[in-house]
Amino acid sequence: MRNPKYHIYLTHDERRTVIHSLVDLRNDLISQGRYTDIIDELLIKLTKAKVKRIKVKEV
Repeated sequence: MRNPKYHIYLTHDERRTVIHSLVDLRNDLISQGRYTDIIDELLIKLTKAKVKRIKVKEV
């Protein structure tokens, strides 16, 4: 069975906050001597993701 793909739309500030949080988590895992493979993959995906501008209609 295929893995489902998820799309997430973040503002510039939200994207920056997520990246900083993942880096902090990665640093904590390194200090504990644990593996950081999953966090590394997420950081690579986030930093290489295309930035798509969309219009948001407010009701």
